[in-house]
Amino acid sequence: MSLPEILTGPFAVPVVCSPMFIASCPDLVVAQSAAGVIGSFPSLNARPHSQFRDWLSEVEDRLASYGAANPTDFVAPFAVNQIVHKTNGRLEEDVQACVDHKVPIVITSLGAREDVNEAIHSYGGIVLHDVINNRHAHKAIEKGADGLIAVAAGAGGHAGALSPFALLREIRAWFDGPLMLSGAIAHGSSILAAQVAGADFAYVGSAFLSTHEANVVDGYKDMIVASGASDVVYSNLFTGVHGNYLRGSIEAAGFDPDNLPQSDPTAMDFASTGNTDAKAWKDIWGSGQGIGDVVERQPAAGLVARLADEYDEALRGLAPRVESRLAVRL
Repeated sequence: MSLPEILTGPFAVPVVCSPMFIASCPDLVVAQSAAGVIGSFPSLNARPHSQFRDWLSEVEDRLASYGAANPTDFVAPFAVNQIVHKTNGRLEEDVQACVDHKVPIVITSLGAREDVNEAIHSYGGIVLHDVINNRHAHKAIEKGADGLIAVAAGAGGHAGALSPFALLREIRAWFDGPLMLSGAIAHGSSILAAQVAGADFAYVGSAFLSTHEANVVDGYKDMIVASGASDVVYSNLFTGVHGNYLRGSIEAAGFDPDNLPQSDPTAMDFASTGNTDAKAWKDIWGSGQGIGDVVERQPAAGLVARLADEYDEALRGLAPRVESRLAVRL
């Protein structure tokens, strides 16, 4: 199956930037898309609801202005994330805003809804649904999603626990549509590895937390730069769903990261994420395991350029090995 036209590029590097709670904002999305990768933000980051429409207009206008001023640059499309879980009381309004603005790509999470997919399809948009296992992948496609985001072990936010190799192969055994891989990807060679394993794009989030445009405090950015995979803790305490968080932020909030209790999944509240005395949206900082590759704070465009250079270098390094292997087989 060929990719939908909107996913054919030419992208600076095959990356969809994951929508990060609080951190993803118009400044970051515009910087990502202007740099040639698909930027995104969760609709719930715009508060109140009326601000969501303002954000959509701002992103559209700024990207159009950038494209007009830089006609030789490829300006990538942007995406909006919709949390379709029952606790999201503004879903219907936010989906209508996406329809009115004809948002080109919508990323759905925490549930698959036929009505949401149909609404996005009504104007020609596409829906990518994130999944942590093959069963959820089947359900998403059955309900009309156009593509899948395989959220494997090591991803930031609400991460899965499966190996990316296992999850990708199980999905590719039956699905030949658009497929993105999420999980500890913060280097260009990892992006290439995701493609070799069967993905069309890498889904990259945590590396962008250290960028100038990310809407997080300086301490968060500094902790991303200073931390590595061993500094990431997997827990469901803070939202009711398992996710990866920075050890340092857990300690600063007064918890023992090595002895965290389990939360009741039925108590999920993504509007406030306030299941503990420390508010998860403010004091507990999410991160994937790939942050060992993040060694400095820089503009988002600089990070994209670095990923592209590393990707190209990895591709050049792989080519001779492939040619040698083919020569042996032929």
